[in-house]
Order: sequence, then C-alpha cells, then structure tokens
Amino acid sequence: MSKRKVALVAALTAVVATASLVVTAVGSAKQHDVFKAAWIYVGPHNDGGWSQAHDQGRLAVVKALGSKVETTYKENVPEGPQVSQVIDSLVKDGNKIIFATSFGYQDAMVAAAKKYPDVYFEMATGYKTSKNMAVYYGAGEDSIFLSGMAAGAATKSGVVGYVVPFAIPEVIRHTNAFALGVQATHPGATVKIVWTNSWFSPATEKKAAQSLKAAGADVIGQNVDSPAAGQYAESVSLPWVGYDSDAQKFAPKQWLTAAVYDWGVYYIPRVKAAMAGTWKTGSYYGSMADGFTKIAPFGSLVASGTKSAITTKAAGIKAGTFKVFAGPLYDQSGKLRVAKGKALSLGDLMAIDWLVKGVEGSAKG
Repeated sequence: MSKRKVALVAALTAVVATASLVVTAVGSAKQHDVFKAAWIYVGPHNDGGWSQAHDQGRLAVVKALGSKVETTYKENVPEGPQVSQVIDSLVKDGNKIIFATSFGYQDAMVAAAKKYPDVYFEMATGYKTSKNMAVYYGAGEDSIFLSGMAAGAATKSGVVGYVVPFAIPEVIRHTNAFALGVQATHPGATVKIVWTNSWFSPATEKKAAQSLKAAGADVIGQNVDSPAAGQYAESVSLPWVGYDSDAQKFAPKQWLTAAVYDWGVYYIPRVKAAMAGTWKTGSYYGSMADGFTKIAPFGSLVASGTKSAITTKAAGIKAGTFKVFAGPLYDQSGKLRVAKGKALSLGDLMAIDWLVKGVEGSAKG
C-alpha cells in the first residue's frame, strides 16, 4: 500500500550511500534503434509533488539524450492488480527500461522482471532486486531536516503543523528529521502531525492543514504530494514548507522552502547504461553529496541568518561532519533512544517506528 520504503533491514546490505551499483548486466540495445523508456506514476504527472518530480527526471532524460530515446509515462496508476496490466502494455509497446515510482508496485515489478528477462526494471523506494531489477531512493531525511530549520525559525507560537501520509518507517524518519530541524532553530518547539492515509489527496491534505491551524500551528509543513496544504496556508497567511518539488508558485507569499529530489541524477545514467548494454542491477541511496536530494530555493520570509544556518548545516551533511540522527535523541515518552556520541545507522532508519521528543501524534497513524 505504501509508495516508499518499508522496514526490511535484511535488504539494506544491498543499499550503498555512495550510489554504487553492482551485480550483473543484462541485455543490449541495438544502436540503430530508438530506445524506449517508460515511467509509472501513482498520481498525476503534474501533481506539484512526488510524481511531478519524477516526471522532471524523465524530461531530464529527454533533454540529455534527445532523439536517441523515446519516453512515455502512465499516471494515476493504482497500487494494485492494474499495475501488471500497465507493465505488460509498456513491454508490448517496446519499452526496454521501466521505472516504477510507487512502493506498492514492487510485487508486480518483481513478477514482470521474471516474465520479461530482456527488459530492465527499476523500482523506486523498493528493496527487492534481481538480475534485471534494481532499486533506488535517497536520503530525503537530510534535506527535510534543513527544511525543518526554516519552519522552526518561522514559528512564533512554537507549534508547527506537519501533514503526513502513512505510518511507515520512511514517513516516520522524515517526520523525525523535520522535527529535529524545527528544534534546531526553535528549541522547545513542538510539531503536531495529522495523518491523511493517502499520498495524494488534496481535499484531505487541506482539511489536515486546517485542523493543524485550529490546534495552534502557525507554520505548516508536509510529507504528502499535493500543494493543497500550501494553498490553504497561503489563504490564511501561514508560512509553508513543501516537499518533493519546488512548489513556490502555489504559495508565493508564504513559501519557505522544501526538501526536493533531482531524479534526473539517477535516471540519465541508468537509461544511458541500458542503451549501451552496460546496465547493472543493485541498490542506490542518493545523497546531498551527489546532488540527488537538496533544498529548494528560499522564499522571501526566510531571514538571512536562517539561510546562513541552513547553508552551514547542509555543508556539514555533505562533508559527513554533521549527522541528523546523532545522539542524544529521546522519543516521545522521554526514553533515550540514541546516546551521545552515537547515531542511527541506515538500517535503523529503514526500520524506525518511534517519534522523537517534541512530536505530538501517534507513530501508529
């Protein structure tokens, strides 16, 4: 049901933060043919968030490879049996590499990889690999921490609202990163969360933002896909932190920033490798250091001192001298979870099921 990564620690041995990709290559593209590549989206290609960011990555492939490649996408594809039908159709149309961008597509992709051994399959936020199937994602938690710093600096009440989709490890670690960022610039601040149980539901996201304002939040952030919460924030003059894409146009006066992904960093070399017959399976976990995840441009409400503080922390993250989840870290109950001098490992983050001190709301959804 969830689009992004669930907790499977055993799979993490394949994940490498250096973005290396290993194992075996399959197939070979005929040099005289136009190479076909396809993407599958869970929402509209122009949703203002997750799917739009992936589509920008697709367009980056088009820009980089021009007439050598023909791309297509299927949007609003539910996480269910329909995915297999979409994949079959894409293979029938001659696509030689297929990128599925929602976690709920994974089982269908695994089956398709077995069914079509001469096609390359790429699963965003997945963990299952095979000879012709790779997985990819990145450390969004790092840039989310930075966006939380902007939110913390903007709040006057000390209460920040955060609209969240599903209670899975990915979203929990993102919520924790956001809260830690808020607390970095506003010690003692609280982050109130509202679960929508959907990745893309504009009406539900707006309603969640409304309830957060009613609960005292004077800044709104999000980990969902549409800009609806931001549009509401704009209408009631609340600063807003987005997610996935640079969505400043939806709330030009109240925009602060957002954690964003540059999927083209991954898509371009992967399509090139598939075309050349040098594609290899493996697991990719992008970072700020390789340009995969970053912070969006700041809005006019972000003070120069806040920008400077965020820039300094970003440099530390890239250099490896600052870790978002370094101790001491306490959970909501006050229990010490990470001791001073220690930090959560990637495996810990992939399995995390607890919220940090200062977050108000249940980790169970």
